[in-house]
Amino acid sequence: MKQPLRGQELSVFRYVADRAPVSVREVAEEFAERAGLARTTILTVIERLRRKGYLKRRKIGGVYHYSPTIPKEDVLRSLVRDFAERVLGGSPQPFVAYLAEDAELSDAEVEQLGALLRTLEQRRKGGKR
Repeated sequence: MKQPLRGQELSVFRYVADRAPVSVREVAEEFAERAGLARTTILTVIERLRRKGYLKRRKIGGVYHYSPTIPKEDVLRSLVRDFAERVLGGSPQPFVAYLAEDAELSDAEVEQLGALLRTLEQRRKGGKR
C-alpha cells in the first residue's frame, strides 16, 4: 500500500473522493469554511496526496480537477487494517467490544454489521479463510 494518510490528508482525500472531480478552489472553499484553512494549505495537501499516488489530476477548461486513484473504501479498509495491526495487535476483540458497548450505532449500521457477521460465518463454514 502507499504511504499512509495522516490528519488533513485523510479529510481532504475523503472530500475529493466523495465529490470528484473537484478543483482546488472547491476544496479550499469547503475547508476555509469548515476548518479555517488557507487555499495554499489545501493546495499543498492535494499535491502531497497526488505525489503519494492517492489523487490524479486532469485539466478541464484550463483548471485542474482532482479525482482519487484508489476507491475511498479501499483506502479506509487499509487504514483500519493498519490500525488493527499496529494498535490492537491484530485482534478485532477490542474494536468489537467498543462497538457493542460504547458506540452509538443507527439501526441501519447494526443491520450492516449483522450482515457482515453472517458473511463471515458463511465463509468460515465453507472453509474459506
